[in-house]
Amino acid sequence: MCNSLTPRPYREPGSDGSGKQGYPPAPAPLPVPVMDNHTHLDFPGADIQVEVGAALDAAEAVGVRGAVQVGTDLESSRFTVRAVDMDARLLGAVAIHPNDAPEYARRGELEAALREIEDLASHPRIRAIGETGLDFFRTEGEGLVHQRYSFRRHIDIAKRLDLTLQIHDRDAHEDVVQVLREEGTPDRVVFHCYSGDEDLARICNTEGWFMSFAGTLTFKNAGNLRASLAAADPELVLVETDSPFLTPHPHRGRPNASYMVPYTVRAMAELTDSDLAGLCSQISANTLRAYGSWD
Repeated sequence: MCNSLTPRPYREPGSDGSGKQGYPPAPAPLPVPVMDNHTHLDFPGADIQVEVGAALDAAEAVGVRGAVQVGTDLESSRFTVRAVDMDARLLGAVAIHPNDAPEYARRGELEAALREIEDLASHPRIRAIGETGLDFFRTEGEGLVHQRYSFRRHIDIAKRLDLTLQIHDRDAHEDVVQVLREEGTPDRVVFHCYSGDEDLARICNTEGWFMSFAGTLTFKNAGNLRASLAAADPELVLVETDSPFLTPHPHRGRPNASYMVPYTVRAMAELTDSDLAGLCSQISANTLRAYGSWD
């Protein structure tokens, strides 16, 4: 997607004659609409770029009636506020990503950035603080000190503003849970792009934390995610794309977008032996409890 609110046509891959691998073809529509609770519309996803409205039109055509646009730094969080004002099918989340927090701190700008995040979060269609959390895959050493500090500050903002907390947790499950328990959580917590195992799923069940499953669930090596979905309380299950990343099978490696959600939902239904329409209704109800109404 492009960091522009200028309309661009939605086009199928290769329709410009280039033959390049762009966005995959649309899946069959879902029988009951759901929402993509984590997308990055400002991140470039392919040679073919689409405008916010066109991306949401494509999603709505296959039964994805709304999305949560997620900020990861000041620029993308500002974009998020502009985007939710432009299209009622969007809600927003704003934050400094855990891998960006050390860089803001190095420049002496983290405190100012956190203050602006709190200001941006006052917009009525910003419903979450995120994505925030811990990432032990890309950050190490002293950077983790700033990452932990930033995470705790984001938790505080979410609690004081009564917003949902959207967690980024990469290779840091135990530490994320520890910080959440030490700080206390807002009423609604979402583990975005859930990457844990059955043990973490059971903790989430006990704590009432939402688990959001992405296209990674469909990957061949994702046995831990399939086991976690089986263990998850159905009332705590959400779905997302994390687009333009994590495109589900059978289109892994190509750009992702909200219209690809049906691939993941159908995989979830098959894995849990669920009625597809019933699962969609459950996911939709869960998403409304997590973020409030889109209307």
